[in-house]
Amino acid sequence: MRFTQRAVIVVSVAIAGLAPAATTMAATPLVSAGAGAAQPGRHCLQVTATIPLGRVTWEVSVNPKTGTAYVADGGKVSVISGRTNTVVATIPVGGAPFAVAVNPETNTIYATHGNIATGSVAVISGQTNTVVANISAGGAPFGDLAGLAVDPKTNTIYATSFLADVVLVINGRTNTVEATIPVGGAPFGVAADPKTDTVYVANSGGDSVSVINGRTNTVTVTTPMSLGPVGIAVNPKTDTAYATTGINGQGTVSVINGRTDTIAAAIPVGPLPQQVAVNPKTRAVYVANEGSGTGATVSVINGRTGTVTATLPVGAAFGAAADPKTDTAYISGAGTVSVIAPCRK
Repeated sequence: MRFTQRAVIVVSVAIAGLAPAATTMAATPLVSAGAGAAQPGRHCLQVTATIPLGRVTWEVSVNPKTGTAYVADGGKVSVISGRTNTVVATIPVGGAPFAVAVNPETNTIYATHGNIATGSVAVISGQTNTVVANISAGGAPFGDLAGLAVDPKTNTIYATSFLADVVLVINGRTNTVEATIPVGGAPFGVAADPKTDTVYVANSGGDSVSVINGRTNTVTVTTPMSLGPVGIAVNPKTDTAYATTGINGQGTVSVINGRTDTIAAAIPVGPLPQQVAVNPKTRAVYVANEGSGTGATVSVINGRTGTVTATLPVGAAFGAAADPKTDTAYISGAGTVSVIAPCRK
């Protein structure tokens, strides 16, 4: 499973990264909701802007306290203002950044960069938009970093090492690696629940999700999946995690009950779903579907009913982030960031 899933993740995304970058920012009023027509009122969503970036664009994260999004963009992190939907700064980090995560409590951004031997996590000040520290993953094979998550309550950062099959635990106060936690094969996405101090790891090569106790840094449960998950996100308000799986044109989001650590539902979404984001305020779940010859889309899931309520076409889809304060989502991939927001009345 490791080779097949790795091929899906890397090859499909690499192809997307070669697509030409967009050159204009435009609103896209057309939305497919449910089976077709747009829904009126607060349930209507639309792509309000498409922001052009570099040719190789990976993951995205957002700071709801400042209304700012951060995107791994070539050899830098691009900073997007949520008020103007424009790039207001670029931060060189050295190497090619891949995963990005934000601690809104400290206004600190973290970005993985480098390779299997030199992989590091850049620590960026959100006040100055500069790199203030670099945290080494420890050399090969730990440097192959794939995912990042932050627990703002404990100021702890979690980074998945794809080839070493571990999660690095980083102390946000000292900027040091405090522990490495063995998990399932080829860990990719990771998400932290600050309410329960629980960490969820999507083992793309191990067909499972590892559930970690953040207090003891130990795996307490391994939840089996029918297919290796790629992205994962959590809603702390409902104690629910969402994991994406997809291969050969199929796409599913598995809903994990945080109380029982079992799969409560499997929701069909678009082809090749990658990253996923949750708005805990509205319980909306945004799934970035890379597509399989049909074009990239975003599936929007109602977290209350477990159904897809909207499918939005976008230029490219890999990363996903949600801002609960503005009810906005950001979808990144192949040189663009699409901004999704409620339809204007």
